[in-house]
Amino acid sequence: MNGEEPMRIGELAERAGVSARALRYYEQQGLISARRGTNGYRQYDESDVRLVAEIRSLLAVGFTLEDARPFVDCLRAGHEAGGSCPESVAVSRRKLAEIDAEIRALIRRRAEVAAQLTYTCPGCDLFPAEGDDAPRRAAAPRRQVTTGRLLGGVSPSAHDDQADS
Repeated sequence: MNGEEPMRIGELAERAGVSARALRYYEQQGLISARRGTNGYRQYDESDVRLVAEIRSLLAVGFTLEDARPFVDCLRAGHEAGGSCPESVAVSRRKLAEIDAEIRALIRRRAEVAAQLTYTCPGCDLFPAEGDDAPRRAAAPRRQVTTGRLLGGVSPSAHDDQADS
């Protein structure tokens, strides 16, 4: 272990911000490997902190554990970044294509829902205020303020319309 003091599973879990259970699962999946001390306890070294950090960052953006494998292998091979190997690049490209397909599907679904809302609720606001579940009608266009009818008289706008006839 390169002259370093080995870490036990609890220390690695704390430093990597994961549970010991997650570490055992990563080990079971072959993503990290523990050595066993004479007492039978799992032992890890500093490089395992980096491997777990790589795994966690990939999971956080939607990669699977299987997707993470080439990134971990790349780091184990001594590369500075887990995404710098051809196998990792291929996984990243495939993931981008999947995300792009999901975005296109969401855009289509959104258009369908917006069309349905427009049909069933003409004039409804497509973008209600956050937390406002009630359908709101779009505000009617504002009209110019007029004097209106007073004592049976004609409003100025109606009078203007009659004068143009």
